[in-house]
Amino acid sequence: MFFKKFKKPADAPQEDPPFVEDEAAEAEPEATADEAEFEHEPAIDAAISPEADVPIKDIPETPEAPAEAKPYWQGRTESRWSRGGPETDQASEEILPPPEPDPVAKRSWMSRLRQGLSKTSNNLTGIFVSAKIDEDLYEELETALLMSDAGVDATEFLLESLREKVRAERFTEATQVKAALRELLVDLMRPLEKTLMLGRAQPLVMVIAGVNGVGKTTSIGKLAKHLQHFNQSVLLAAGDTFRAAAREQLVVWGERNNVTVIAQESGDAAAVIYDAVGAARARKIDVMMADTAGRLPTQLHLMEELRKVRRVIAKAMPDAPHEVLLVIDGNTGQNALAQVKAFDDALGLTGLIITKLDGTAKGGIIAAIARQRPIPVYFIGVGEKVEDLQSFSAEEFVDALLG
Repeated sequence: MFFKKFKKPADAPQEDPPFVEDEAAEAEPEATADEAEFEHEPAIDAAISPEADVPIKDIPETPEAPAEAKPYWQGRTESRWSRGGPETDQASEEILPPPEPDPVAKRSWMSRLRQGLSKTSNNLTGIFVSAKIDEDLYEELETALLMSDAGVDATEFLLESLREKVRAERFTEATQVKAALRELLVDLMRPLEKTLMLGRAQPLVMVIAGVNGVGKTTSIGKLAKHLQHFNQSVLLAAGDTFRAAAREQLVVWGERNNVTVIAQESGDAAAVIYDAVGAARARKIDVMMADTAGRLPTQLHLMEELRKVRRVIAKAMPDAPHEVLLVIDGNTGQNALAQVKAFDDALGLTGLIITKLDGTAKGGIIAAIARQRPIPVYFIGVGEKVEDLQSFSAEEFVDALLG
């Protein structure tokens, strides 16, 4: 499941009247204060690519119906609620129906995930072949977990728990030990499973951070496409004003997805994202995602720029950003854990996207994150295609990890 969305309470008053096709309905509505502010803003107008512009959702035509016909929004999936106010205090969560699953695509996804984690899988599964339950088994397992980037803390935790389970349940076969390890890994990683909640603000403002080369911009493009599958209008902000061609790369993704991109040739990243938040509010966009410049956690002056971006977003919209996601490369080992800690301390992360698990990824880094900084893993990626970004499932991941 990719996303969840707030559900309007059944007893809440309906704010929109039924759609009626008459002359009054065709009249041009007066612009709101936010719309008027951005309608004549040259910086915004120049930044928006008309070819990539996304119009506000059109009201569907309603055939002639009796007077008791339902308002036009009933039965649609998009949210009509924002965070705050007495109505949302009573709001309940509704799991959105995802697109129909494609069994072939699912098998292909699992195949690529298994292939990406095959190095660790071979090391771990080979230990249990015709093995005896003795100290040699635990030593080999310790080495394999450390080589998988699970880290010392997670490795010690897993081995200690495994020894206790083997003694308590009196296992006699190595296959039983492998099954017990699978159960322990799933239990360790399951708290990282989380569904991205939609509809709690309009726009839902998301900031995407990470070091250079981890796939931030590509992940934004893929995520935008997934959001559109859930009837969400999307606007992108090209906040990476440092890297050459970063803006052009995001514009290409915007054109592929028919999504508006707010960008400037040069300038302050915080200013670009501030303008994007204002434009998203004026256009009543559902989700605004901001790309940011890649930087190492040791570059303190650049990390301060990210803090500035967060402060400026809060000025444009007091309760934003609603999501701060860090993209990490699954091949970077324990360095990925250091990135998670540094960016979390600086920005207060709400979720992770782990990419490039189709390469020589070892995969155990998720166990290390679960032990030391259990931030939800929203998505994992195994390739360049849109469908290669999928929601994280602890059971699927561990099954691929253990073969």
